[in-house]
Amino acid sequence: MIAPQASAGFVANMEDVLEVYQRPRDPQWPVVCLDETSKQMIIETRAPIPAAPGRKARHDYEYERNGVANLFMMFAPLEGWRRVKVTDRHAAVDYAHALKDLSDTHFPGAAKIVLVQDNLSTHTAASLYAAFPAAEARRLSERFEWHYTPKHGSWLDMAESELGVLAAQCLDRRIPDKSKLIEEVAAWQDNRNKHHAKADWQFTTANARVKLKRLYARFE
Repeated sequence: MIAPQASAGFVANMEDVLEVYQRPRDPQWPVVCLDETSKQMIIETRAPIPAAPGRKARHDYEYERNGVANLFMMFAPLEGWRRVKVTDRHAAVDYAHALKDLSDTHFPGAAKIVLVQDNLSTHTAASLYAAFPAAEARRLSERFEWHYTPKHGSWLDMAESELGVLAAQCLDRRIPDKSKLIEEVAAWQDNRNKHHAKADWQFTTANARVKLKRLYARFE
């Protein structure tokens, strides 16, 4: 996506996220990036021909659509940890329950979770109030330190990069239904977590001020 020229709003959010990425690891304040994508389920209408020596597997061009699932990617780049939650939808309530899982199941001992995400309309504390009573929504809201990538700058969300790895290693084939999708995604996730696959983020605020100087306001 092409960022706007000389945009103070873009720069402010970008530098905020980049400064988060420069923080040293603190288990009490884990950095977690969140993003989401969808997957079309596909049923084979004719039995595939399996691979053989000197021959690739073959799939007929005809297929049957079998619904779409949503995948929430929660990625803690300094922990080498990720969790993919598969849901039927990507509504505010689904997002709220993903945050509750993040807070109460995956990082219950954290003082606060440093949350980095894009500015999708559902990615706000308001979604918590749509899903839970006010007291619970407020409790969960205060469990997070909220940070947003700028509009046209979702590439700054490391969860987007991790979704790219998931797409290349797991989702680039026909998956027939939600239960199979959950099974395959869990296997991929567990393998990545077992090896503590992390992200080596190199782009800093200093880099941005040089390489992306066209985004900054100019002063004489």
